[in-house]
Amino acid sequence: MADRIVSNVSDTARWVAIYRAWESARADRLFSDPLAARLAGEQGEAIAARAPRHMRSGWPMIVRTKLMDELVLASLRDGCDCVVNLAAGLDTRPYRLPLPASLIWVEADLPGMIEEKKRLLEGEKPACHLSREKVDLTDATQRAEFLNRVTREANQVLVITEGLLIYLNDDAVQSLGRDLASCASIRWWILEIASPRHLADDAAEHG
Repeated sequence: MADRIVSNVSDTARWVAIYRAWESARADRLFSDPLAARLAGEQGEAIAARAPRHMRSGWPMIVRTKLMDELVLASLRDGCDCVVNLAAGLDTRPYRLPLPASLIWVEADLPGMIEEKKRLLEGEKPACHLSREKVDLTDATQRAEFLNRVTREANQVLVITEGLLIYLNDDAVQSLGRDLASCASIRWWILEIASPRHLADDAAEHG
């Protein structure tokens, strides 16, 4: 429908960002993301207000954010020298986590999201060396070339696919897994899974 508030997958990045902003405003917050409200904007607020009932508190995204923060930091303590965030959306970890300046952080996403994020974060300084690349991750050839290129010079790479796999079919997820396995320097892969019951509840909420 043309009037739907979520018109494409990239809009969910604003949805997740508003939950990070809400959590950051709490006195007992699990993390602090001072950039989240700016990134979410009014559309993020509107999407959250119309979310399925079981998602309105945002707790699954908030807990996911905290756990993945901890996994990122754990990988750094274990020798990670490069992070590749696939479908990075409006993630702000390079700005808000205590990262070493020598760390290489690469974000990949669709051109529209990359351009919007660049505009909204203009003037902000990341803690590490951050680059962004426009990549269609559903294009297997383009994806494999990107992964091979950005991991070639690294020693121990962490790949993040936060909120991505749920939008891919089984064949695409398996293809991505094979691509990651073919890159010798990739040591860690952070991902999340959704239970069939959760997906069924979400589908019922949307009719």
